[in-house]
Amino acid sequence: MSQKVLLSGDEAIAQAALDSGIMAAFAYPGTPATEIMEYLQENIGDASNDESNNATEFRPFAQWCTNEKTAYESALGVSFVGGRTMVSMKHVGLNVAMDPFVNSALVRINGGLVVVVADDPSMHSSQNEQDSRLLADFAHVPCFEPSDQQEAYDMVRAAFDYSEAHEVPVMVRIVTRLAHARAIVQTATPLSIANRSKTADRLSWTLLPALARKRWLALLGKQQVFKADGEKASRLALRSKELGVVTCGLALAYYKENEEDWAVAHGGERPSHLHLSRYPIEDLEGESRIRVLAAHVSRILVIEEGYPYIEREIRGVFGAPISISGKMTGELPIAGELSADSVRLALGLPAVSRTLHAEIELPGRPPQFCQGCPHADSYTALKKALEDEAEFFVASDIGCYALGAQPPWNAIESCVDMGASVGMARGAGCVGYKRSIAVIGDSTFYHSGMTNLLDAVRHHSPMTLIILDNGTTGMTGAQPTISPSQQLPKLLEGLGVEKEHIRVLEAHRRALDSNVATIREELCYDGVSVIIMFRDCIEWLKKARQS
Repeated sequence: MSQKVLLSGDEAIAQAALDSGIMAAFAYPGTPATEIMEYLQENIGDASNDESNNATEFRPFAQWCTNEKTAYESALGVSFVGGRTMVSMKHVGLNVAMDPFVNSALVRINGGLVVVVADDPSMHSSQNEQDSRLLADFAHVPCFEPSDQQEAYDMVRAAFDYSEAHEVPVMVRIVTRLAHARAIVQTATPLSIANRSKTADRLSWTLLPALARKRWLALLGKQQVFKADGEKASRLALRSKELGVVTCGLALAYYKENEEDWAVAHGGERPSHLHLSRYPIEDLEGESRIRVLAAHVSRILVIEEGYPYIEREIRGVFGAPISISGKMTGELPIAGELSADSVRLALGLPAVSRTLHAEIELPGRPPQFCQGCPHADSYTALKKALEDEAEFFVASDIGCYALGAQPPWNAIESCVDMGASVGMARGAGCVGYKRSIAVIGDSTFYHSGMTNLLDAVRHHSPMTLIILDNGTTGMTGAQPTISPSQQLPKLLEGLGVEKEHIRVLEAHRRALDSNVATIREELCYDGVSVIIMFRDCIEWLKKARQS
């Protein structure tokens, strides 16, 4: 039944998936997308331990996966057998899932497949800024971009229908502010679990070269339909002939905050305005709404969160006398998030001072390990073990433990991407660099560290791998790790690490001296050694007590 609820953008997306009749959802934790899966699990549970359900007993489920690639491929399986499914991740997670994502555009999607990607402008909890719209364009799949929580809900429901109607995956792109901000959302009547029959044409899912070439042509043939539907979804209001504003997604909110002030400053007339919410955008060569806008105004301002994607598209078509401004011309910042203030300046309006006490300079508060975090004790032991070493390299990875780069530890020298620490340490060791060390969390090791370790074992690379095993994906809210800690030594043996060089240590200050001695011992080994520093995440323990 329809109702009004206070929801964040992430929660609105999750609720829309539930109301669309999904059979399953999959994800790997990654801020700002994490709360989508958490909301789903709170409302439908995790059936990961009950996969023997038959058709009469089936209930939808939501699962954390080893990484984004495995999550996406699980969703593909659900789609193949006729179920609606959603996979969610942050922007860098899509990099991991690119292989199945791009190839899934070529198969004939059966049950609706919606891919939610949360971008993180300003890198609040990420190692880079990316604009996932470009990856949707690269894969030739439709991309929906909501401007608020209500649109997030509505677009996800529409995306499932669109995916099934056109037999393609559909991306829904959001950004951090939309993911975490809350608003009242009007939900619609939920659908029952949508279960179509299994794909009948198996060849449409078999991407052998001869078959893939046909599917590629079929995908290209759909692009004009996608563009036409994108134009229908756009909203154009012709008003002022001086300025035309093009907004995309959340940028609409920043523009709306300043629209009235611009009108007051220009005799009461508002700018002409085109809002885009779907990609690929309309065919710019035809009588598109962008061309209608360009014919009506003397200059265009493009406001979009992320890369200047639309601005580049428009700039490639129009030249003088139409002036086009935005990120590429410096009116808007090329890096970081937009804000109502930055959009205000781009509109030519005077800045509004929001500072109450400009003379007060607040001290910086860099992130720190939680009180009682086992990683602090692990780094203390590692630093002490390296005190007398003249030559060493410590590569770290993506997780809470990346804070080891900061004082007082200053213990790590790199943090590039998920799983990179193992490969980088192996590479340094291969060229003769002594005391080559990789530091990685248990969740990240399962995510993408194992394959690098296989390379290291195969080539007997001289390196030491330190796995910080706290039993959780701590940085994203203490979600449980995909495999229990007691299974980790067995897994390492299975990967080929010599049993005598798999050492399990308690990550605690009371074991400091013995931990230092063990680390020094393994650093001297001319091959692959693995040290597991084990102690439960303090935040996970708090979470467990509360539940």
